[in-house]
Amino acid sequence: MSARAAWRLETLGFAAVYRYVAGKIDWMAAGLATEGELAGEPRIGSLAVADVPTCRLGQRIGEIDADLCVVVNEVGVILGDLRGKALEADPNALVDDVMNPAPATFRPYVSVHGMAHHMQKNDSRRVLVSDANGRLVGLLRREDVERAFHMSHADGPVLASE
Repeated sequence: MSARAAWRLETLGFAAVYRYVAGKIDWMAAGLATEGELAGEPRIGSLAVADVPTCRLGQRIGEIDADLCVVVNEVGVILGDLRGKALEADPNALVDDVMNPAPATFRPYVSVHGMAHHMQKNDSRRVLVSDANGRLVGLLRREDVERAFHMSHADGPVLASE
C-alpha cells in the first residue's frame, strides 16, 4: 500500500498499520519470474536438494546418523549445522553445545555462475540455501553447481580450475 494509504488508515483508528515496500531482491527471493538481460540465468534454488537431514536443539548427537545435520526450529528456520568433528562428539552431547551456530546460507536467487565461482574460491563442497525468512530450502552441492554452470556456459567461459 502507499504511504498515503497507510497514514489514512492510522487516522481512521487502525493502530497496527505497516507499509511494506518490496524490492527486486525480495521478489527474486520469493522465486517469482524476472525479466531483463539476466532473466534466463540459472539460479541455485532450482538445484538445492530439499531432502536434508535436520535435527533440533535439545537432541543428542548419538541420535544423528548423517554426515551433515541442519539444526532447525519448529518452522524450519536454520539455527545452525553439524558436520565433521561436531558429529563425532560425545554421543550424549546436546546439539546446542556442539553445533556451528552461524552457517553460511544463500538465497535461491543467487546465480549458478556466481555460486560456482564462490564455491571454487572458498573450496566449498556444499552450502545451505534458505528463503528470505531463514527457512531451510535445501542443500546445494558443488558438483551440481559445476554441472549446471557448464551446461549453461557450454560455449562460453569456464572455471579457472579447468
